[in-house]
Amino acid sequence: MMTNLFSIFDPTTSMMNSSLNWMSSIMALMILPNTYWMLNNRYKMMWSMPMKMMNNEFKILLSIKNNKGTTLMFISLFMLIMINNLMGLFPYVFTSTSHLIMTLSMALPLWLAFMLFGWLKNSEKMFTHLVPMGTPNVLMPFMVCIETISNIIRPGTLSVRLAANMIAGHLILTLLGNTTMSVSMNILPMMITIQMLLLMLETAVAIIQGYVFAVLSTLYASEVN
Repeated sequence: MMTNLFSIFDPTTSMMNSSLNWMSSIMALMILPNTYWMLNNRYKMMWSMPMKMMNNEFKILLSIKNNKGTTLMFISLFMLIMINNLMGLFPYVFTSTSHLIMTLSMALPLWLAFMLFGWLKNSEKMFTHLVPMGTPNVLMPFMVCIETISNIIRPGTLSVRLAANMIAGHLILTLLGNTTMSVSMNILPMMITIQMLLLMLETAVAIIQGYVFAVLSTLYASEVN
């Protein structure tokens, strides 16, 4: 059993005499498949409605006229990140998205695939992206360097943004929880109210961070398409 709430950031801790921390990232996926439902129910509608909305939005971002499942990868990425973020809000549940090994393993292959596809299939357009329109001739070499660096650091910014937001929210909730144990009864209702508001904020952040990760990945894909 974990000794404190900070143990959720430690992948080496064990639960029930077995290291199942990384398994928590796929445990929720076991109840998601709805293939075996013959009729539409509330559970199926709860997942189908946001997926349809995300599909329509990603089609616009990718400028796809005939959608044949291209957006499914980004919708699945959003769902995976959102589920892991929300699971991390429960006490003593390992937060896999707070580790760079998890976030970078999602951002780096996507970025590498986009770059390889863009430079091999659309080399001329990739070169034009390095120099924005209206750039003076004197600044063109500097703009090429700046755009190249910005393209290289994209997987790092995607992964660090997600991991940092998850870590920061958990640490704030943990510090307030430890402080609540030693405050007087007069301040206790205010501390509990603040914790409830922060928990609501963290729930929104968990959903928004998954959305931001998926949307930015979609925008990076639209640049090389």
